[in-house]
Amino acid sequence: MTATLFEAARQCLDESDPARKMALTHAAAAAFARGELAVPDDAPPPSAIGAPGRPALPRLVPPRDLPQRGLGRVEGRAAFLHAVAHIEFNAVNLAWDAAYRFRGMPPQFYADWVQVADDEARHYAMLSARLQELGFAYGDFEAHNGLWEMAEATAHSCLRRMALVPRVLEARGLDVTPGMIVRLRHSGDSASADILEVILREEVAHVGFGTRWFHWCCEREGLAPGIEFIRLVREVSRGALRGPFNRPARAQAGFDDYEMAELEAMEPAR
Repeated sequence: MTATLFEAARQCLDESDPARKMALTHAAAAAFARGELAVPDDAPPPSAIGAPGRPALPRLVPPRDLPQRGLGRVEGRAAFLHAVAHIEFNAVNLAWDAAYRFRGMPPQFYADWVQVADDEARHYAMLSARLQELGFAYGDFEAHNGLWEMAEATAHSCLRRMALVPRVLEARGLDVTPGMIVRLRHSGDSASADILEVILREEVAHVGFGTRWFHWCCEREGLAPGIEFIRLVREVSRGALRGPFNRPARAQAGFDDYEMAELEAMEPAR
């Protein structure tokens, strides 16, 4: 096992085989919990951000090129679970990138993102196993690269990363997952719905970590978190963000009434 958390994070990021990436992630998280991975103050700066290790498949395409499939057929449910597995695979990389990239943060910052990486790796494994039960595997469907593109766009700023990845992209899962759970149960796929229940419950905490460190970064820079968050959302969403929003889950994850009112006011007319 490598000697520092930064080296372990980089090793996990660079690994392209999904099974090995998840195994390395669990091993690094366990080593960190045992106090075996130091977070040195004098570590060299992180290297420039680039593409993380990923398998040759799935083929990455623009989001608009992904076909819409219903959940009434096994292939449609597998395609949906594949999309969620792809999000979780990227979430492992995003958590490790946060731990690797942003230096000089409080110890709890690194503990939080190591926990997220460990959780997301477990989520990926659950989804991968369920795909196998349905006769499919990760890589069998096309996917998009939106999450990692946002990682590249926010590599220079921990404040922007915490606002726009956990609190925008990942928070979207809090909004849409309850409805998908209902649809899966209606289609008779309780096994997949049960997995999403676990993921939804744990993602609330992950988005909450984003809130915690976004607020910390705002305090460091003398900014009002709610106002700054809405400014960033308007900047990246071009003035509109789709709801409806899961207010109870978002409240648990640290969104306040001002933020929710502003987000709801941005919803495009239907």
